[in-house]
Amino acid sequence: MWLRFLLFPLALLGGLLVAGACAAGLVLILAYPNLPSLEVLTDYQPKIPLRVYTTEGVLIGEFGEERRTIVSIGEVPERLKKAILAAEDERFYQHAGIDYFGVARAAYANLVTGGRRKGASTITMQVARNFFLSSEKTLVRKLYEALLAFKIENNLGKDQILELYVNQIYLGQRAYGFSAAARIYYGKSLDQLTLAEAAMLAGLPKAPSTFNPVVNPARARQRQQYVLRRMRELGHIDANEFEQASKAPLVVKREMNEFALHGEHIAEMVRQAVFEQYPEDVYTRGFRIYTTIRKADQDAAYSALRRGVLEYDRRNGYRGPEGFVELADDAGDEDYDDALANHEDSDDLRVALVTSADAKEVRAVTKLGEEVRISGEGLRFVARALDEKTALARRLRRGALIRITQDEKRLWQVAQLPEAESAFISVDPQDGAVRALVGGFDFTRNKFNHATQAWRQPGSSFKPFIYSAALEKGFTPATVVADEPLVVEAEVTGSQRWEPKNYDGKFEGPLPLRTALAKSKNMVSIRVLQAIGTKYAQDYVSRFGFDADKHPPYLTMALGAGSVTPWQMARAYGVFANGGFLIQPYFIQRIVDDRGNSLGAAKSIRAGEESLRVIDARNAFIMDSMMKDVTRYGTAARVARLGRHDLAGKTGTTNDFIDAWFCGYQPDLVGIAWVGFDQPRTLGRNQTGGLVSMPIWIAYMERVLKGVPEIERDPPEGVVSAYIESSRGSLPGDARRTEWFYRESLPKETPPEAESEAPAPAGAPGTTPPKREP
Repeated sequence: MWLRFLLFPLALLGGLLVAGACAAGLVLILAYPNLPSLEVLTDYQPKIPLRVYTTEGVLIGEFGEERRTIVSIGEVPERLKKAILAAEDERFYQHAGIDYFGVARAAYANLVTGGRRKGASTITMQVARNFFLSSEKTLVRKLYEALLAFKIENNLGKDQILELYVNQIYLGQRAYGFSAAARIYYGKSLDQLTLAEAAMLAGLPKAPSTFNPVVNPARARQRQQYVLRRMRELGHIDANEFEQASKAPLVVKREMNEFALHGEHIAEMVRQAVFEQYPEDVYTRGFRIYTTIRKADQDAAYSALRRGVLEYDRRNGYRGPEGFVELADDAGDEDYDDALANHEDSDDLRVALVTSADAKEVRAVTKLGEEVRISGEGLRFVARALDEKTALARRLRRGALIRITQDEKRLWQVAQLPEAESAFISVDPQDGAVRALVGGFDFTRNKFNHATQAWRQPGSSFKPFIYSAALEKGFTPATVVADEPLVVEAEVTGSQRWEPKNYDGKFEGPLPLRTALAKSKNMVSIRVLQAIGTKYAQDYVSRFGFDADKHPPYLTMALGAGSVTPWQMARAYGVFANGGFLIQPYFIQRIVDDRGNSLGAAKSIRAGEESLRVIDARNAFIMDSMMKDVTRYGTAARVARLGRHDLAGKTGTTNDFIDAWFCGYQPDLVGIAWVGFDQPRTLGRNQTGGLVSMPIWIAYMERVLKGVPEIERDPPEGVVSAYIESSRGSLPGDARRTEWFYRESLPKETPPEAESEAPAPAGAPGTTPPKREP
């Protein structure tokens, strides 16, 4: 009797098992042939973003929905593999797609112990899900996931499957794959990861948002510790390694710029250019664009521009905090985080919330939760803002949102975001390669590219082009022109009476052109333009790449009243630097696809091809010698502190000090610096190009020309040197000096024996610098 009762349930159970097996077999027979092809896995072509590099291969930009870097399984370090397996699938190399032991463990945890629900998804099943299925949690989807896992295991090797997983899995911060995550979270390649960092990344696939170390460091730390414990339990690491990794501080990248170099504006220029050529594939085919930008040049340009703008801004005083937040007396970390949430750091200008302030010390907290104390010299800039008599809107007090930065001694000081904007561009005038480009103070605040898009008046930096035109009309550097008051009547201007002035309001009488250019005398420039004709000058300046319609044929052209961009000025000054050739700047060196196949490269066009000549070589040489004197005793005399004899340039300041320029060069490098406001307004009284923009140029050149030999420029055929008497003009130096001339423009009264086509003797303009004026 009892045997019958025992056999019945066993028979029932057996029947159910047979029925289940038949049903499973039927499902397998019907479903397996309908599973998707594995071609997407065997011919893996993920969406790889567009990446932009310097000429040396330093990454400066990345564009695409998915940040991804494809690596082979051989490039994945062993410690990272073991961390991934410990976190996600410890029996990966033993099971055939489904880990039955894992299923049993999960069932026990879920049904018997009543603990937190656990899954038993293997790495193979995750690959199946990521490539073929949705994330919905249904029985049908789980069935297909299991079948796909079997199919994948039957067609691919274990290392192939793990390689797909390592490259495809989402890890937060738009990072797909461990290689991209290593760069985004730590700024490292996979082989540079420490054990602690590898464990942190290995813990992300389970819940990338929850365990994101940038957003939720506490939860990320917990997950990391779990992965390290599992690695210890599985024998992947020993007790000492576990101890050291567990205690390692959690340090992830938090700065706004995720790249090793600030090249945001040039990277955006590349993106736009490549999009025009490959609109369908630009963000998915893994194009690698190598620019002409050099890392050292870009670093120097970025830091020089930032420092120059901040120095100008600091001279104009502290404007007060950026805003205020009401803080309760018992406010804590969460309140501080909320107050700072919508404010971003600007590179080294950190945003901070003031927690207490008096005349002697200011305490503040940063977005990273650091508590900073500022005192002494660090408060000098904001001393008036700490005075209790200062209006509340400008007073530095509890709840104020401020900017802080560290000086050379790593001491904190209060700073502020500048209101002025700036641009810097440098170009190799011999072939047009753009070596550095900074389109503004902070790309995240203002994406407008002032280097290529800002049309501004060039002021006196445009005078060399007028003087160059004059040389073709028979003028020479020794030609004397009156620096005297000038009045242009309304009938001539077509609008109103014009009484131009020199910058300093002084007149020096008759001056040779060389001295007039060095001292930037407006009256001389206007008289020169009157003599050669405005229509001629308008046509002539177009040789340098300027748009004629943006330089109307009026006398104001002599003072730079037209419109130019820094990009145009770099191209134009390059004509003087390279001996008379108009070379078009370019910034893309070569394009390759994700497999390294070349899709195009820049054509080599160099100065020296006569088809590119736009001005006489003699003209370029003499203008170069005149602009060298600008940097020796003229408005740019501070350039002389660089101690080089191959530098030339011109300052530029527009009416009411609205635009400040310095345009200068060495034979192999042109640099253009501009400072102004987006909505044009005065930079302030006496804020000239020499004071505001030239320091940016000097700081850049000082760094990039260090160790670069000077280049001596020989006079071209047809240029002669001759002695002249200094009474012909107020040049500094000896009573008799030498000057350069076109042979046919040599003054008739010059003694023939003084002529020479050999290099000028010492003391000639463009060779040894004369004594500086006091």
